[in-house]
Amino acid sequence: MAFDGVTIANVVSELKKELIGGRLYKIAQPEADELLLTIKQPSGQKRLLISAEASLPLIYLTESNKPSPMTAPNFCMLLRKHLANGRITDISQPGLERIVHIGIEHLDEMGDLRRKTLVVEIMGKHSNIIFCNDDGTIIDSIKHVSAAVSSLREVLPGKPYFVAQTQDKLDALATDYDGFREALAARPQPAFKAIYGSFTGISPVLAQELCQEAGVDGDFPTAALTEADYENLYRAFDAMKTAILEERFTPNIAYTDGAPAEFCALPLTMYGYGRREAGPDSRPGGYVVLYDSMSALLEHYYAEKNVLTRIRQKSADLRRIVQTALERNVKKYDLQLRQMKDTEKRETYRIYGELLNTYGYSAQPGAKSFEALNYYTNENVTIPLDPTLSATENAKKYFDKYGKMKRTYEALSELTKEVKEEIVHLESISNALDIALYEEDLAQIKEELTQSDYIRRKGGARKDGAKKQKAASKPFHYISSDGFHIYVGKNNFQNDELTFKFATGNDWWFHAKQQPGSHVIVKAENAGELPDRTFEEAARLAAYYSKGRGQEKVEIDYVQKKHVKKPNGAKPGFVVYYTNYSMAIDSDISGIRPAE
Repeated sequence: MAFDGVTIANVVSELKKELIGGRLYKIAQPEADELLLTIKQPSGQKRLLISAEASLPLIYLTESNKPSPMTAPNFCMLLRKHLANGRITDISQPGLERIVHIGIEHLDEMGDLRRKTLVVEIMGKHSNIIFCNDDGTIIDSIKHVSAAVSSLREVLPGKPYFVAQTQDKLDALATDYDGFREALAARPQPAFKAIYGSFTGISPVLAQELCQEAGVDGDFPTAALTEADYENLYRAFDAMKTAILEERFTPNIAYTDGAPAEFCALPLTMYGYGRREAGPDSRPGGYVVLYDSMSALLEHYYAEKNVLTRIRQKSADLRRIVQTALERNVKKYDLQLRQMKDTEKRETYRIYGELLNTYGYSAQPGAKSFEALNYYTNENVTIPLDPTLSATENAKKYFDKYGKMKRTYEALSELTKEVKEEIVHLESISNALDIALYEEDLAQIKEELTQSDYIRRKGGARKDGAKKQKAASKPFHYISSDGFHIYVGKNNFQNDELTFKFATGNDWWFHAKQQPGSHVIVKAENAGELPDRTFEEAARLAAYYSKGRGQEKVEIDYVQKKHVKKPNGAKPGFVVYYTNYSMAIDSDISGIRPAE
């Protein structure tokens, strides 16, 4: 997920094709650390978003507009004064540094042609947008950096602009085999760390990719690399250089567990997933999505990351409620099981009482034990006695113990069943939170927690009189390779809706065996028996949308919907079935197409 120098090279390549020769039509500063430039070209308007925000610095072309403040900030006003209607003459990147130089020509107040440079530094918390004169003097910057803040470089009006050399790294594009080998050998650490630690512009994920392509274990120490290893690594490294210099980029995002994991300007073969072109719905995990441009990738990637981050933030309170209730019920269940174990001797005490009533007449007064024939097993047993009590009194004592344990066992049998069902219910809600993608998904989960009395309904409304929340959340919808429609419930409400209101008797129902997961429905469409491939794809979806996601094999039960029943009073999502088929399958859904 690094905005590394190679990503910058890809962005610069696109900007040169799209923006050079264009005129600055609008300059806006929507946020304190952000610029949105509108450039007029013969082919139409282009928008360039530049952000120097410490947590998310970026630069890319976008089609989206953003509202600007009523009063433009000083930096924005300065750029408008100098650059309004200026022409972009060149866009460059020094080496593979995370820096972009945008050269702009404009006419000054006297009508003379002047040249300015807008420098964009994408460097984490040190990111900045710096406006420089043609002699390299800083006119202003979106962030001022004084000597009190940095001893390496001041970024203030009137100061000379230069790149602070904070790391002793080599220019990857100017490195030959000898320099490459020497740089790695000088770092006694894992190979992938030595690569990104030695050269500018290379992120850890790209370094690991280079090791993958070279057939070298990236965690292998450089001291143990053979000459052949160095040659293979440099071959992959040189291929990367050639692709960059020839501007042959392959923007792609790797998905794992339903979320974007990494992006890169070069192919990420180390994930081992099949590739597909970017489509309208690239949410499901397990594959690499290809993009036509790095700008489109970045816009989609950060938008999707923002959605997932926002959903995780918004679900934090719900997760805390579920986790607290789950921990409390698990502790209660463990305690009840221990108490149940303590009642295991109840039948033994009953038999002791019966045997004492039958044979106790022969027990000696004051005896500490009594041996009698157990007529249930035809074996002799030794019965411990209280020497201060008679045989009849000892028998009554054993019957009292039996009665108490029997009552405890009967009560605990019902209680443990209820607590176990509550644990299963809470685990299913936890799984629903894991696969929630939108706020309306969370709304349904919150309503379920409210109906289960884990959340107090606002306004003191009665649970039985409260209206059900009408949420717009819909199940996941896929199309199998054979053209069958497959639906996946996102939460227990949707699971019940899919199984008992949407599905018909001959449709097929899938669910992960004995673990929380979504109900998966395959619409049979009067087709009779489904193709094996459709069965497997539905099973993969059931595995993916369960707690078994990521396991090598997940056991999936499947049966026609008419055999699935819901007991009276059962919790949302809970069903029973007595006749079913099963298969063990992985949770890779990369080849299953979401419905558009």
